Amino acid sequence: MSIPDAVQALQRDLSSIFGARLQSLVIYGPRVRQSREGSQAHHEHHDHHHGHAQPAPIQTMAVVDALSGDDLRDCASRIGGWHDAGLATPLMVVAAELDRSLDTFPLEFGAIQADHVVVSGTSPFASITVDPADVRRACEHQARSHLLHLREGFLETRGRADALAVLIVSSAAPFAALITSIARLEGRDATDSAGAGRQAERTLGLPGGAITSVVQLVGVQEIPSADALRLFPPYLDAVQKLAKYVDGWNGR
Repeated sequence: MSIPDAVQALQRDLSSIFGARLQSLVIYGPRVRQSREGSQAHHEHHDHHHGHAQPAPIQTMAVVDALSGDDLRDCASRIGGWHDAGLATPLMVVAAELDRSLDTFPLEFGAIQADHVVVSGTSPFASITVDPADVRRACEHQARSHLLHLREGFLETRGRADALAVLIVSSAAPFAALITSIARLEGRDATDSAGAGRQAERTLGLPGGAITSVVQLVGVQEIPSADALRLFPPYLDAVQKLAKYVDGWNGR
């Protein structure tokens, strides 16, 4: 992918702050996936369903040899300009901490490893890998947390269908993240949450739409109460089965 001007400006700013201590700067996340997919069609589909939304901020990660309080203050003084240029706040990582953080944040760093482009320096993942066992544990935690959230949220609706609709819509994005995490655990394509949802439905023997109907609500503002009453029972059942599936996953 071509490096956006805003990221090139960020690289110059970080070089002026860290000098030779800046080991690498990478872009990661949706921008990288969309560039690889040539996703003009994705943008058109998104615009058709949700209007002409502003593009998401560009996500970057900087790996440095050392990070002091003065460094953070220098970065903080420039954050307004970075945001104005369309950048998310850079993820700042000390090189010595990266390897030791993989078991703590395997999903987060696994996602960056899967979809990143090096802007300067060398790839921070050239000599390190995320352990699948750590990913499995993180996926199980993610699935069980989502299950507890849904159960608690359902009780708090007090049986109101409109409140249930809000619960489903608000939980769609984290549920899609869970589905893509499981796809990554299984070594499958994690860039298409709908496709990952369909595969999960087949794997678990769920009826078509039990997962994808919720995944496709990401970005939707509201749904009719009648849809919520129809969606919630298979949705809850799917999350229960996903939690059990990940608990027993052994790399098969």
